[in-house]
Amino acid sequence: MVDLYRKTKTMSPEISLAKISNTYHSAIPSPTRLADRSNSLSSAALAYEQYLRLPELASLWTARDFPDWDSEPLLKPALQALEITFRFISVALSDPRPYADRREWSRRLESLACRQVELIAAVSEAEESGGGAPVSDLSSSSRILPRAGSSLSREVWKLPGSAKAVVNRTSESSLLPRLAAWDKSEGIATKIQLEIECQMRRSPFTLGLGEPNLSGKPNLEYDRVCRPSDLHALKRGPFDSRRLRNRENESFFTAHQILESWIRVANGILARIGERIDGGDWESAAGDCWLLERTWKLLSEIEDLLLLTDPDDFLRLKNQLAIQTESEALCFRSTALIEITRSSRDLRMKVPAILGVEVDPKGGPRVQEAAMKLFHHEIDGGDDGKIHLLQAMMAVEAAVKRFFFGYGQWTVAVMGSVEARGNRVIGSEGSDPLIRLFMEPPYFPSLDAAKTFLGDFWRREDGRL
Repeated sequence: MVDLYRKTKTMSPEISLAKISNTYHSAIPSPTRLADRSNSLSSAALAYEQYLRLPELASLWTARDFPDWDSEPLLKPALQALEITFRFISVALSDPRPYADRREWSRRLESLACRQVELIAAVSEAEESGGGAPVSDLSSSSRILPRAGSSLSREVWKLPGSAKAVVNRTSESSLLPRLAAWDKSEGIATKIQLEIECQMRRSPFTLGLGEPNLSGKPNLEYDRVCRPSDLHALKRGPFDSRRLRNRENESFFTAHQILESWIRVANGILARIGERIDGGDWESAAGDCWLLERTWKLLSEIEDLLLLTDPDDFLRLKNQLAIQTESEALCFRSTALIEITRSSRDLRMKVPAILGVEVDPKGGPRVQEAAMKLFHHEIDGGDDGKIHLLQAMMAVEAAVKRFFFGYGQWTVAVMGSVEARGNRVIGSEGSDPLIRLFMEPPYFPSLDAAKTFLGDFWRREDGRL
């Protein structure tokens, strides 16, 4: 058999992690250096946060109302993003402009809501018996139903073949039950409720948003967790005024509140990935990496909603809000997005620990060789979880680069290539951070090289047969 590792001595030396790190600093603006950036950029980032009311929104994300609930930092902003999506549906379907594409808005928002439900279910599935989540088990016959005229909606029914009564409760404050009662949005709301029923089947609880709850699961205390009333109080930004008179302001504002909420979720997932890798829980860390990859894809889907904005109204809004894109892309106004981009890239720092080796200070291919042995299944002892984790980490890289490449195309489609890139040289890799991010070298050079040589090994091996 051809020696799998006979060519490692002829390969280029192992690139040190310190050198790799230095090559990326020019592409991603560092949050710690925001104060050192020009005054115009610093004020732009601050204006972005004030426009979206991010400090007030962040206070809702970070409130630990249930200290015993481990998944609260992830599920709370995710549920709040879902609730804001319900508001977005109401905004889109009540748009009075005759030229608004309400049909496509309905399809896109329905798809977005269902995708968020899928991710929320994935997070909640990992909890055992609720994991400290605030739930109401209303299956007990000793529960007392509300008085007539109460705004709380409850349905009482019995499981087939059982004498036990099941009480299904619906949120008082969420917009989804109200959308289900509105003829314009009834179809969308019903689809979302059925999606909740299907996706939450492996979760220890259900959301309590009007879904059938055929399995009689406990209901999450949705109103206490999500706080829809406080959330919807933030729906009017400081630039909403009669002088603006632009319907696209609501679309732009709402879409970016959803985006920032899921960026907050991604930040929590990254923190949990680090904890699980440090604890040697490879399978759980791999599951979180796949969840992170899906979250990056969701961020792209959220941005793509704004492709449906009317070009005349949106470009007028850009001028009204004084959004300048000459020096850098709009997405770099979000310090949280910059942070999760950097943290996703820095997952590569965990590779040596996962493989159980140290980086060779002389630049030798020590990490690559360990990866090749792992991928070739030469290491016994149940290391499949490590392979799953490394595969998921490389999928995160692909999702990050796909997001920024797609964002560049989005800005061109919405604002035009000259307007989107401003005074930067069009097509110049060195002038546009979005292009540099997409064109960066692999985040995981050792894993990349290991797969390259493993593929070469199988080509040679198959050629001998």
